Amino acid sequence: MSDIFEEIRKSLVELEYDKVIELVKKALDQNIHPLDIIDKALSPAMREVGDLFEKGEYFLAELVTAAEAFKECMELMKPILLKEKASLKPIGVVVIGTVEGDLHDIGKSIVATMLEAGGFQVHDLGVDVPAEKFVEKALEVNADIIAMSALLTTTMLNMKKVIDLLKEKGIRDKFKVLIGGAPITEEFAKEIGADGYAEDAVKAVEVAKKLVEELRKQ
Repeated sequence: MSDIFEEIRKSLVELEYDKVIELVKKALDQNIHPLDIIDKALSPAMREVGDLFEKGEYFLAELVTAAEAFKECMELMKPILLKEKASLKPIGVVVIGTVEGDLHDIGKSIVATMLEAGGFQVHDLGVDVPAEKFVEKALEVNADIIAMSALLTTTMLNMKKVIDLLKEKGIRDKFKVLIGGAPITEEFAKEIGADGYAEDAVKAVEVAKKLVEELRKQ
């Protein structure tokens, strides 16, 4: 079984669009769980593509191709993931987006899909989201969690702007703040006063569930 994960990973890294799709279909036909495909093949491949981009070996065109292939794979798996939702009543409500100044969509979209599959109601604000928009939407939909992503070190501090704005409005305790992205660390999360940090999409679902539990106990 590990062979098919390796084949999927390799073909995505090598930008073999059609081959990736075929392999994911094949894995699903073999009743391999979508979460395993994401965790053991697609996510590692996207991290690798990101590294190649950082090193200047891949350019924007390659990054976009990989992202498109990834999204296509997620579309294939989404019906299975959504069918597995534990209950009809959502566990909690999440407002998610990539912070202002950052146009990276891939990681955030993976997390949004995984949260949805994990039983959350998700409002995806997209990329380059200003602090005000996060707060407005969270209030509008009565969110439990504000989830933010950043892939650039230069935009990381825009996460703090959201937390500062919540404090300014006197509503910091109303929401749990979850952050993630390649340059983000547990230390940084503590430093800016976020409630949770997740290094990948699988972990994000786990942490989000804990944060909702904490919020319910308040």
